[in-house]
Amino acid sequence: MRLSRLEEKIAKARREDTRARYTAMREEILRSSQNDSACARNVGASITLSESQEEAYSRIKEVFARHKPALLKGVTGSGKTEIYLKLAKETLQRGRNVLYMVPEIALSRQLEDRIRDHFPDELQIFHSGMTTAGKAEAAGFIKRYPYIALGTRSSIFLPHRNVGLIIVDEENDQSYKQDNPAPRYNGREAAIMLAGIFDADIVLGSATPSLESMYNCQVGRFGLIELTSRYFQAEDSDVEVIDTIAERKKNGMVGSFSRKLIDRINRCLESGGQVAILRERRSYSPMLQCEECGHIPKCSRCGTALSLHVRENGQERLMCHYCGKAYGYNGKCPECGGALRLLGAGTQKIEEEAARLFPGARIARLDSDSARSGKREAGIIKGFASGDIDILVGTRIVAKGFDFGGLSLVAALRSDSLLAQHDYRADERALQLLEQFRGRCGRRSQKGLFVIQTSQPDHPVHKRLTGSLDADQTTNKLLEERRLFGYPPYSRLVNVIVKDKNLQRVELMSREVSAKLSAVLDGGAEVIGPYSPAVDKAAGENIRITRVMLPKDKYLKPRKAALLEAVESFEKERRYLGHISLDVDPV
Repeated sequence: MRLSRLEEKIAKARREDTRARYTAMREEILRSSQNDSACARNVGASITLSESQEEAYSRIKEVFARHKPALLKGVTGSGKTEIYLKLAKETLQRGRNVLYMVPEIALSRQLEDRIRDHFPDELQIFHSGMTTAGKAEAAGFIKRYPYIALGTRSSIFLPHRNVGLIIVDEENDQSYKQDNPAPRYNGREAAIMLAGIFDADIVLGSATPSLESMYNCQVGRFGLIELTSRYFQAEDSDVEVIDTIAERKKNGMVGSFSRKLIDRINRCLESGGQVAILRERRSYSPMLQCEECGHIPKCSRCGTALSLHVRENGQERLMCHYCGKAYGYNGKCPECGGALRLLGAGTQKIEEEAARLFPGARIARLDSDSARSGKREAGIIKGFASGDIDILVGTRIVAKGFDFGGLSLVAALRSDSLLAQHDYRADERALQLLEQFRGRCGRRSQKGLFVIQTSQPDHPVHKRLTGSLDADQTTNKLLEERRLFGYPPYSRLVNVIVKDKNLQRVELMSREVSAKLSAVLDGGAEVIGPYSPAVDKAAGENIRITRVMLPKDKYLKPRKAALLEAVESFEKERRYLGHISLDVDPV
């Protein structure tokens, strides 16, 4: 049975190979499995680093020697992946295994080919999009053979053994945090704990590290390594900020596109370049409103505004982005029968507008709707990477760590939506996303162009991107704001979440649990709420949140224990099991 599975795996990965190569691969893997994983092995082809990469590699090894996590802050296109691969090769040669974590499934699919070139026999993929049989096969493989496991946050829970290196790529990405369902955890923090369990080295990498990681470098918990030059010595992309309010006043907008941006895209396409367009809302229209009575259609289960989606067959429907429930759509208000007006444009409408404005271009869309099929998603990514697609429209997926050699222009539409989030991290996350997106273009010897369309051209985030504000000054300013208001990394946040289908009961119980926490926790902790979150109803359950802010001092551990004990005793006393959950470090 073991041989059968192994042969199937090899046949799938190397179907084009000859029978002789197939047999040689099988024998090699079987020989490796018979040897203990502690045996040194020769793996993959050689990896050549540039001078700056070699310096960064050496400094990472110095941090490892001090038994600290290494934070690799490297500009996009600086070649962080090559450094990861050299670290992985050295680890496998020492007979230890590697966990390589990425935030998105789409990113793992593109990385797979690059890693397989160096580790054809050791690479094992794992993510939530795999079938149950595929997950079982992956778990079985790493139980027996030397491996480099490439996966998303769930790969933490594989039956790892003898791990010598953990790589957390794009460590700042919020996709590493799972807030629902349980277990609620941060993949980055869990990876650091896993490294401690195995006494393994761990490197966190990003072009825009999280403020928490930068703070850990400042206080000496992490070692910081900076990689400031691109691998192909390309210059940073130029940034052009277009004021959409000013453009509308002079008839300079055509739908969602300014005439300036249309001109930039036409020039790029004429020169043979590719374009990526970021719009951080999927659907055709994110919201609708009645022109007669002002009613906004909402989900009956969640109370959130419904979005209009258009299927490939032209069928229109309203959808809830929280519970996934679909509703029929006829263009009329369900309250008064008036006409529904579309508010805003999602990726589907942007794709439609682009097709009308650039009729000769080959256009594709990459968002969570088009990426439902792994095969289709992989086809879009490969098509854009090979130059078969001219314009790619997508959500934040397109801003992740893809390497598209022909991409010379990227444009962010309605970037104001990134800054308007009800979150103390809004500016940080907007800057990270836009900086990552900027780094997707001009990744070879040519200089790229990043166009931002916004109604707030003087916002500090946009000034930082244009170079008007210094990077270190921006980081220190954001950290100082966190310190003044007591937010992480200067405290630990815990959301005490109460859910109930009965509105009166959730109001009562959330007030009582909040009062109990206030009584139990001493004055050093701050208890805020209960309050209704932005989405106060999901899947038919009403939601109330009490936020607890715990200072990072010597009383942190006993306060956390007291909080947990208070919630558990409340559930038992009030016979209210199954309604309260704790989310530590919520996103």
